[in-house]
Amino acid sequence: MSYSVKDNPKDLNIIGMEILKKRYNQIIILLLIFFLLIVGKSFLPQWLFRPPEFLVFPVSDWFNAFFTFLLDTLHLKSVTRAIASVVQWLLNIVQNILLGGHKGLRLPALPWTAVLSIITVIAYSLMGWKMALFTAISVIYLALFGQWVEAMQTLSLVLVTVPLSVLLGLTLGVLSYKKKIIKQILAPLLNVAQSLPHFSYLIPVVVFFGIGHHAGIIATVIFATPPMIRLTILGLGRVSPEIIESGYMSGCNNWQLMTRVLIPSAKQDIMIGVNQVIMQCLAMVVIASFIGAPGLGYKVLIMLNNLRIGKALELGVSIVIIAIILDRLSLAWAGKQPDYTENLPFYLRYKYHLIIFSLVVLSILISFFLPFAYRIPREFTITTEPYWDAGVFWIAEHWFDGLQAFREFLSLGVLIPMRDAYLSLPTFAVLTLVVGTGILLGGLKSASIVFFYIFFIIVSGWWDRSMITAYLVSFAVIVCVSIGVPVGILASRVKWLQKSILALCDTFQTFPSFIYLIPVIMLFQVNDVSAVFAVIIYATIPITRYTIEGLRNIPVDLQESVTMSGANKLQKLFKLELPLAFPHIMLGLNQTVLFSLFMVIIAAFIGTQDLGQEIMIALAESDVGKGLVLGLCVAFIGLIIDHLINKWALDKKIKLGLVN
Repeated sequence: MSYSVKDNPKDLNIIGMEILKKRYNQIIILLLIFFLLIVGKSFLPQWLFRPPEFLVFPVSDWFNAFFTFLLDTLHLKSVTRAIASVVQWLLNIVQNILLGGHKGLRLPALPWTAVLSIITVIAYSLMGWKMALFTAISVIYLALFGQWVEAMQTLSLVLVTVPLSVLLGLTLGVLSYKKKIIKQILAPLLNVAQSLPHFSYLIPVVVFFGIGHHAGIIATVIFATPPMIRLTILGLGRVSPEIIESGYMSGCNNWQLMTRVLIPSAKQDIMIGVNQVIMQCLAMVVIASFIGAPGLGYKVLIMLNNLRIGKALELGVSIVIIAIILDRLSLAWAGKQPDYTENLPFYLRYKYHLIIFSLVVLSILISFFLPFAYRIPREFTITTEPYWDAGVFWIAEHWFDGLQAFREFLSLGVLIPMRDAYLSLPTFAVLTLVVGTGILLGGLKSASIVFFYIFFIIVSGWWDRSMITAYLVSFAVIVCVSIGVPVGILASRVKWLQKSILALCDTFQTFPSFIYLIPVIMLFQVNDVSAVFAVIIYATIPITRYTIEGLRNIPVDLQESVTMSGANKLQKLFKLELPLAFPHIMLGLNQTVLFSLFMVIIAAFIGTQDLGQEIMIALAESDVGKGLVLGLCVAFIGLIIDHLINKWALDKKIKLGLVN
């Protein structure tokens, strides 16, 4: 007669406690080794404190040599310049429609009232009158505040980059679904690509494609394509075998099966991918202003350089407006159900198309008689810059002493000691902690993966800068978790607050990351404290959202059973809700770390001496090898944390019985 521990829950509980005790002992031993290496660092050989010279490889030079070989020996530059000319031609056409000029189709620009009509009708058809009203007010804001040209330049970049990114991502996603070898090749590349900071994409683009409008588009397409690939693979993989089998039985060939069965069945995920592409494109075209991409991002960059905070804030509001409109409309489009109107008359089936056409024609005719309807003259535009500048001066005058004392306390009392502590860590101690954690959470495979990532950082020669980046991210994440988790817990208790916080998270998540620099400069000027607060504001969003989502997804019957057993609210929170929501909260922590990494690199524009500052220097020098190595260092820091947190969350899910 066979015996299983499942037959005796008491024995199973004893074994579980023994496993837990063993895991705690392993963690204590690992931490003890780590602290012994730190305390005894003065007795360690120098090569354990910092890698010896023979272990620091000229990786940047190797990359530069490779790119030189591609450009000069293989004459790849002629190919890249041909691609750049095609991209520029597409941009010229779109810009000509929106702004007029002698390039592209050589047509006069659409009146601003025509663009207003088009976007407002689209908003009404997708989301009703409230969104239509918001859209109309937003477009009028862009026109009245004299930002129409820059806004249309930004919109034209998005209108070119989004179709290119979607087409490329959909193609690679379909190929990955069809061919397993392509999926295996793309998987690690996508992991790295989605962990690279924005600026790392700019440097190779500058080397291969030069500087200008086309370079910004190409960098944006490269940056925005990975989420489309992932969501295409995810959507196609979710299509049930029964649907595929019915497609074959109805006589579909491979092409018909893909275009008429698989892709339509995966529409929901694919359309979410389109939404992600749109938001990634908008975020990147702002960053691409560093390499000559025109539009609102370029103007914000100029205003921040000149410390014209009021004008920068005005421009930032315009970017936020465009981001919110594109995000809401693309999500509504993604969730739109099929329109079964085949039997309706033509004028009802295409009523919105006819309304748009009529309004555009009417706007063009009116603009011949009322130039104001074509373009608002510069002298009639309004600005709130003096009021914002007055606010900045008021803050500087009345809050200066308090803010200065806070900056000094945070900088001298917290940030600098924390930075020095990270820089004093022996390389071997950090390596031991990371690899040891990998062994505890995922065995030798996980240990090998994280070892490769951290070994690359060590041999690249950028260890100290990486540790400065790690300290900034660590501080920001600690603050974000300290804010986000309590707010998430509180919001999960109060329904109206939960709805408000989630709406706020949705709104703030649509903002391009560059925008967060403006308010912190208003308060703290240009320094490390400003950079840290920009990171905290940006990265608190995911941990808050995931905490709320994790807590509100706990089954009601479990909550009721715990309440009926006599548990009070605190016991219910700590014994049931937080343990069950823990895997979800860990995913939020993972996203918070990645958000912090991205924002730390962007915040190098206003302070910090980390990897981000070196990436800025590499961009200025067009040093593609250095920029790529620095970008990989940032990506590998993120991938180490991503891998360990995911393993930790999976381990917790297994223990909770949420997965097999």
